[in-house]
Amino acid sequence: MGNFSLKFDKFWETFIKYNGYVKVLEGLKNTLTIAVLGLIIGIVIGTLIATARVIPQYKVLPRILNKICSFYVALFRGTPIVVQLLVFYYVLLPLMGSRMTGIQVAVMVFGLNSAAYISEIMRGGIMSVDSGQMEAGRAVGLSFGTTMLKIVIPQAVKNILPTMGNELIALIKDTSVVSFVGATDLYVAFSFIGSSNYEFMVPYLVMALIYIVLVLIISFAIKLMERSLRRSDRRN
Repeated sequence: MGNFSLKFDKFWETFIKYNGYVKVLEGLKNTLTIAVLGLIIGIVIGTLIATARVIPQYKVLPRILNKICSFYVALFRGTPIVVQLLVFYYVLLPLMGSRMTGIQVAVMVFGLNSAAYISEIMRGGIMSVDSGQMEAGRAVGLSFGTTMLKIVIPQAVKNILPTMGNELIALIKDTSVVSFVGATDLYVAFSFIGSSNYEFMVPYLVMALIYIVLVLIISFAIKLMERSLRRSDRRN
């Protein structure tokens, strides 16, 4: 116990006295930024992909779109996100002559990666909506796109809300790999504190605790949203 107390004192000294908390706050901000923006990008692109894949395949264009979207999903789901980060940062950006920060690359890659998973989640949600909803929308003169946007997708979102929460949790945990492209996240922040005094046990325990707290907060928020949606359904 005395040994742990000594380790904690070293951690606390670095955390407070030597401004380690500044690094942690920066890492926390970057972790949440990458996860939240990545999820938003993933929802937008993923919804478009899911919509393209559920369009009736009667004509050539929908079939081509379906094949392109299927390839996209297979590509991003079939390769580790670390590999995607490295390829984008060290291969594609230099080839394009473009400059982006590690955070910007992480947001973009996490968004594109998340889109592949969300597209499948959203497609499942759309397929779970009664087909009569689409037929009713078309019967009153709405186009396919308008019916999807105003009738089908809102109902699909209700069905997949818990899974979306799980996707955000997965993104937050996956941000621990962004150090490969020079971005500062929670892992980098606590590694900095550990390397400052050569004591890694307490920093990594505190880091794990922060991740757990973030996951619990997200899980609680998702449950509140589910209850709110159930109440609104009962009123309707």
